[in-house]
Amino acid sequence: MELDYKAIGKRIKIARINADMTQEALAGKVDLSPSHMSNIETGTTKVSLTTIVNIANALSVTVDDLLCDNLVRARAQMERDIQAVLDGCDDYEIRIAKNTMQAVIETLRKNKALQNG
Repeated sequence: MELDYKAIGKRIKIARINADMTQEALAGKVDLSPSHMSNIETGTTKVSLTTIVNIANALSVTVDDLLCDNLVRARAQMERDIQAVLDGCDDYEIRIAKNTMQAVIETLRKNKALQNG
């Protein structure tokens, strides 16, 4: 399996913004150049496990928070992401989101049953 470095970079950027930290400040905390930190956030460079752990510690998040798009079993983080999306919705949007998710899940299960024959 190839890691999705763009997804990792996006998660790092979101966590950094949530921590109210600049790229330069984060780069300084983890002993990287600002340009390298930028390349990590855009996914144009591979990032080592050591660097991911250092970034997670600097941002007070878990490594799972940063890698969850690459993990098969990342339910807790995905549930938090869904809740964060729903937190910004009005009543109408929540109803549409719920109906859409329900339809997608039903379709996935129907297709899974067909594949399993």
